[in-house]
Order: sequence, then structure tokens, then C-alpha cells
Amino acid sequence: MAKRATEPDRVALLQGTLDMLVLQTLSWGPLHGHGIAVTIQRQSGDTLLVDHGSLYPALERLQSKRWVTTTPGTLESGRKVRQYKLTPLGRRQLSRETSKWARLTEAIARILVPMPVKD
Repeated sequence: MAKRATEPDRVALLQGTLDMLVLQTLSWGPLHGHGIAVTIQRQSGDTLLVDHGSLYPALERLQSKRWVTTTPGTLESGRKVRQYKLTPLGRRQLSRETSKWARLTEAIARILVPMPVKD
């Protein structure tokens, strides 16, 4: 069982990463907003906490770019929700964002753990 992160251990999302994380989460299948937030939190081992005040504007932004669509859904409790689904355009964007993220993290790692300099 993963250790739950305490509030000070949680990591604030870097600007721009929330969109990528939402797209990745939706690549596993359609979800409603709260389901997206919970999935990101669980998949990160409780390190990332997505504030709904940030999530819903991000979902609107992703919809306006046509990377995500919505359909009406109903929870087991009978509550009406919007189901968010990744579009083919969103899948291509996720691929681009993932590539950029890989390059960024590699560059940061090279700075944090520098290679020995050869004479």
C-alpha cells in the first residue's frame, strides 16, 4: 500500500502540466470531473492533489481546443454528471506534450545530476 503524502509533501502542479495529466487520465477511458481528480491523485501515490477550482477551467480549455468532448452521464447514485472523453486530436496533443515533458525532465536531470567532466 502506498504511503499517503502529508499536506506539506504534496507537490503543486507546474503550470501547463494539468492539461497533460488530464489528457493522460482520459486516455485510459472517459471519466467525470471528480473521477479525473481522484485518478490523478491515486496514480501519483497521493502526491498530486488536483483542486476542482483548477480542474474545471482546464477541462473547459481542453474542450475549447477540441481535445476533449463531453457527454451526459449518470453515476450509480443517479446523480447527473458530464463524462469527459479524449478526442483523436487530444490523443495527438497528448503525444506531443508527453514528448516535450520527456525532453524537459531529461534536461533537468542533467542539471541536477551532472555528468563528470572529461579533461
